[in-house]
Order: sequence, then structure tokens, then C-alpha cells
Amino acid sequence: MNVSAMTRVGIAALLCAACATRSSTTSDNTMNATPLAITQEEDTLKTPTGEIYGTLELPAVRTPVPVALIVAGSGPTDRNGNTPALPGSNNSLKMIADGLAARGIASLRYDKRGIAASRAAMTSESDLRFNNFIEDAEAWVKQLRADNRFSTITVIGHSEGSLIGMVAAREAGADAYVSLEGAGRKAQDILAEQLKPQLPPEMFAQTERVLAELSSGNIPTSTPPALAALFRPSVLPYLVSWFKYDPGVEIGKLSTPVLIVQGTTDIQTSMDDAKALTAGNPSAKFLEIEGMNHILKEVSGDRMAQIPKYSDPSLPVVPKLLDEVASFIKSVTKKP
Repeated sequence: MNVSAMTRVGIAALLCAACATRSSTTSDNTMNATPLAITQEEDTLKTPTGEIYGTLELPAVRTPVPVALIVAGSGPTDRNGNTPALPGSNNSLKMIADGLAARGIASLRYDKRGIAASRAAMTSESDLRFNNFIEDAEAWVKQLRADNRFSTITVIGHSEGSLIGMVAAREAGADAYVSLEGAGRKAQDILAEQLKPQLPPEMFAQTERVLAELSSGNIPTSTPPALAALFRPSVLPYLVSWFKYDPGVEIGKLSTPVLIVQGTTDIQTSMDDAKALTAGNPSAKFLEIEGMNHILKEVSGDRMAQIPKYSDPSLPVVPKLLDEVASFIKSVTKKP
């Protein structure tokens, strides 16, 4: 089976300092006041199975300020947007945090359980459920809400983090939500779409039967041997817990302001996904960014030309994205 590098990334993606200075009592008009600087501090979330580690980035302005919780995409993607599935780094999520800080907005980005610094918070793959990621994001929102340095809380979910973020934003009572390159269809439909061009017809028919069983909440008794790694027994319960969520339905349950962002050169999610999300929440604001790909960089739509860009930290995030997201966050009001 000849699976291209970009498709392997897509399939893999489907599986799974300085403290901030608080406001001073000295008047802002004091000539000798020390200028504020953008700062970062490490933050942790305590869970029953271990700690989850994140980075809190604070802008060079007086608090309270708006804060964004940035939820990373699928697979082993870390808080900065990087993955060991590809060589090098793209630092896309770190660039989002830096860009927001430069525009007066704080952010918290973190390694999801089982990933990077938070690896120990996942006890075993067989115990992991999609809901665990949602519950962690909810807990981060509540922890940020208790911090008087912050005014409003906006959840930003990238890729798979879009689904995690939209459910967590609702459950935790966040003030707003942003989807970046999020899927608008169920995970099993996307997985089938990715696998179909790579498999012989007979094997794909077997795969469809496995996906149908998982979608019904059942663990299949057999799976195609060639896909043993994808459908390994320890990951099947996770897939069942994931497949029950429909992003187009979940986004419609949000009553707070919503921004849906989609780039035109994304080769992992498409404009059809964005349309499904906007159909699910007609009151949402939709932003199309010409020439932006899945990792939020400006590139052509050619698949093979994009692969090296996924490992290029010198390529900046599209400035329009930062401007528009910052403007949206600053327009948000705190929920009563």
C-alpha cells in the first residue's frame, strides 16, 4: 500500500519563566513607571491521572485582559503546533499566541494529555476517551475564569481541537468560540475519505464495515490485518467515543459568539467543512482566508509543495488571521 507522506499525516492526526506582572497601584501617568513587557509563565492543570502542562502568555498591557484558550489539533500535536510525525517545527500555535499578545490578548496553550510534557496524564491508550480531552479543556476554562487578570475567555480550537473546543466552550461557559480549520463532518466520514484512495476496493469495503460498527457504538470482532495499527484493540474504545460527535450539530449548541475560519489552500479540511459548520450555526461569523493552509500559513494549494512548509518555522502565520481573530476576541463581552 503506497501511502503518501501527507496522507500518513492525515491518518495519524485522526488518532490519537518569568511570572506576569500584575497591575501596579502606581498611576499609568507616572513618568518613571517601568514599561510592561510580554511575559510567559508555565501553568499546570491538575487532573486525577496527572498534571497537564501549558504556557500562559500575557501581553504588555495592564490587566484585566481578554484571554484565549488554544486547543491543539489531533495526534501528537503539542502546544506549539508541532508533531513528531513530521521533521522540524512549524510553531503555528506559538505564533498565534505571540500574535495575540502583540495585540493585547493573553492566551493559554497546552500539551493535551498523553502528549509531550503531559504524557504521564494518560494512564494507558485503552483507557483514553475523546471526552477526556473535552473535560481537560473545560477545566482550563474554569481555571482561567478564576484568575482576576482576565476579563473574557474565548476558546480557540484548531483542527481536531475545533471539536474539542466547541463542546468544552459550551460546557464550561466560555464567552466566545473560534474554529480554525475545523472539520465539519464526523470523524469516521473523514477517515473513510482519507483511506478510500489508498486501499483496494475489497479492503476498503471491510474498512467501511468496521467504521459502521464503531459508529454504532460497537467494538468490531475483526479488522483488516493491513490496518492493524490503525484499528488496534487499544484504540477502538477511543474511536467509539469520538465518532459519536458531529461537529455540525455541536457547534449549533453554542449560544455565544462564534467565528469560523477556513483557508482556501487547506489540504486536510475543506471549504465544505466550513460550510457544514456555518450551516450548523447560522449566526456564526465566517472568515475565508485566501491562500492559508491547515497550519495557518500562506502557501499554494499544491499538495506536494505544501509538505516542506509543515516543517518550516520561518514561515509566519497569516497576519490577516491574527488581526481578525484579535478583533473578534476584543468585541466579546463577558457572559452574565
